[in-house]
This record gives sequence, structure tokens and C-alpha cells, in this order.
Amino acid sequence: MPIYEYECRDCGQRFEYLLRGDEKPVCPACGGTKLDKQMSAPAAPQMSPNSNRCCGARGEKPCDAGGTCGGCPCTTGH
Repeated sequence: MPIYEYECRDCGQRFEYLLRGDEKPVCPACGGTKLDKQMSAPAAPQMSPNSNRCCGARGEKPCDAGGTCGGCPCTTGH
């Protein structure tokens, strides 16, 4: 189910709306149905706290747990 951003032509309220099936969005502020779909930036995928450490991704002991990086571009500050 996609989430879209809209702006109401009647009151100017901007809001997100989760569309289900053939449902028509309605402004939560005024109940208006004259809406303009807005462009929105896609959300970046979320990673678990350890997934951004390349040494951990290679199956090695993470750098901040006493492992070595081997020259990888870790985000642990070194």
C-alpha cells in the first residue's frame, strides 16, 4: 500500500495518506477532496546498527569489538 503526500487546495494543509485499494484521500484538516499529489523523496532503506560495518559484513569480528578493519572504510570512526 503506497503512502502519498498531498496538499489540499481548500485549506493548504499538507499531509501523507496511505492508499488502500480504490480509496479516495480526504484532507484531515477540512475534509476537502480537491487535493494535489506532491512529489516526495523516497526514504532510504534502514540498516541494522551492525550492517554498515564492512568488516562485520565479511563475517569478521566488528572493529569496535576488538577486530581489525584490514583497511576497509568502516564507519566506526577510525
